[in-house]
Amino acid sequence: MSFIKDFWYGKPHTAEEGGRRLGDNYLPKTGLYKHREWRGVKDTFYYFHNIWLYNYLHMVMDVMKYGGIINFVKGVWRYRWVGQTYLPVLHWFDRGLEGLRGEALRASAWHYRAMVNATIYQFMSMFNADTRLHGGKKNDAWYHTMAMKETTWGGMFYGWSDKFKAVSLEMIPYFVTCHVNSHTVHNYIDAVQSIGLPGDPCPMCQAESGLFVLDDIPDYSPFMITCNEACDGSVATAILQDWFNDKPLYALQMPMQFDDPLANKFVQKDIEKCWKFIEEQTGVPMNFDLMCECIERQNELQKFEWEKWEVAAKTSSYPINGVAQALYRIYQSQFGDLPIWHEVDAKVRPIMEKCVSKKINTFPKTRHRVIAWSCAPLYYSNWCTWAYNAWGLNVIINMDSLMFDMTLRTDSYENMLEDVATYHMWAPMRRMAVGGMHHIFELWDYKERFNCDFVMMYDQLQCKGMQGVHGLFEDEFRDRNVPAIWMPHALPDSRTVSRAEIRRIINDYMSTVMHEEPLDPSLLELDDDMTW
Repeated sequence: MSFIKDFWYGKPHTAEEGGRRLGDNYLPKTGLYKHREWRGVKDTFYYFHNIWLYNYLHMVMDVMKYGGIINFVKGVWRYRWVGQTYLPVLHWFDRGLEGLRGEALRASAWHYRAMVNATIYQFMSMFNADTRLHGGKKNDAWYHTMAMKETTWGGMFYGWSDKFKAVSLEMIPYFVTCHVNSHTVHNYIDAVQSIGLPGDPCPMCQAESGLFVLDDIPDYSPFMITCNEACDGSVATAILQDWFNDKPLYALQMPMQFDDPLANKFVQKDIEKCWKFIEEQTGVPMNFDLMCECIERQNELQKFEWEKWEVAAKTSSYPINGVAQALYRIYQSQFGDLPIWHEVDAKVRPIMEKCVSKKINTFPKTRHRVIAWSCAPLYYSNWCTWAYNAWGLNVIINMDSLMFDMTLRTDSYENMLEDVATYHMWAPMRRMAVGGMHHIFELWDYKERFNCDFVMMYDQLQCKGMQGVHGLFEDEFRDRNVPAIWMPHALPDSRTVSRAEIRRIINDYMSTVMHEEPLDPSLLELDDDMTW
């Protein structure tokens, strides 16, 4: 009878209940599955049809919709980061959704679907316009695509969205790739160091620059917009990009005087100068009505995000796991409005409403409600899935998810511009990482707001800003008697601190400090250094 029950419903979570051993699913020394995870009849068939098969089918459909197979094949042949991330993308799903059941599996998977669609939209927009894929010719798409640095909010260009596409320079070749494949950016980091850059600046900036050193970035726009967010390392990146690209460039500014009203005025004027630069380059003025229309659509996304936060904060019925919540939120709020965000929110809303109305405990083995603070390891964004399965650590919210906690006014040009400047200044890694002590210590307010009892403190080893406040956080953790794990990492570079080392740190803390037993001992030690 036990076998039949396990077959029909899937094995229970914990070892004490004779439950699943997820670590036994891996091939030795790879971190790859030797067989699929059995989640019970209903969830296994859902995963196969509505996640695995559905997403592979729609990946092909998205490629066809946004530019066609020929452009895609050319891009795969020319740019190494495409094949390295497009082919293992369903393994990315597997890692992030491992162990999930029921409504949590469904809602989290929809967020992944949105990110895949947005990614294909962006790289196909690059390929359609790329002179390197079209014999050096500058086609109509090249003249109607705008390139900006990934830390520049895509909504800055809403006023031209009826005639031009705005596509980030590095969001796909760098940011998305190292989430999917932990090895993708290593060669870019090595490349920029090979021309003389020291190894101690932020590895994000090194990887972004290395893309240009290796000529592994499409030429898809007649000009580019850069930004100094979040630090001086980004300034150096922009200098190298300007050197390699050799095309008209405007550098948006972010002042260090974060909360000064005069600083906001300065940013407003700088944004208007940027808009003037775009008008000069394109011959098309910014459309204020279109800008407001797109902002209102983005405000709708933010309103639903607040609803999700309310459920996450006040109930145990929030159906989105930590990695899906964080990546979707960062991607959506930073890139700007796209139809897929609205489509996915419409899919997720009834799932969440069902969980709330029926009081479904979506993560029933939660021992600690965790808030994750500072900048996360991009090569191990699914650590929180592992931590829940292994120890019952449920990541409720992440710092980067909270960066844009605002709506933007559209009732007048002046109010719109002021809010756009504020949004621009609240970019990821800016407000709560280098935006001053008041914002860095917003941790405590959000910890209370989301009813968290545990802090995962990211320790980006090459971030000079956050390294400077390490001791202050230590003092606060002791004074407040808050359990907190420091997670060292090097943002995209998995060679500095491995995923196995991160797991060992969490294992040691949970066993020696918290005196707790693992839910699934098979997950404590596994060798995934060589896998994606």
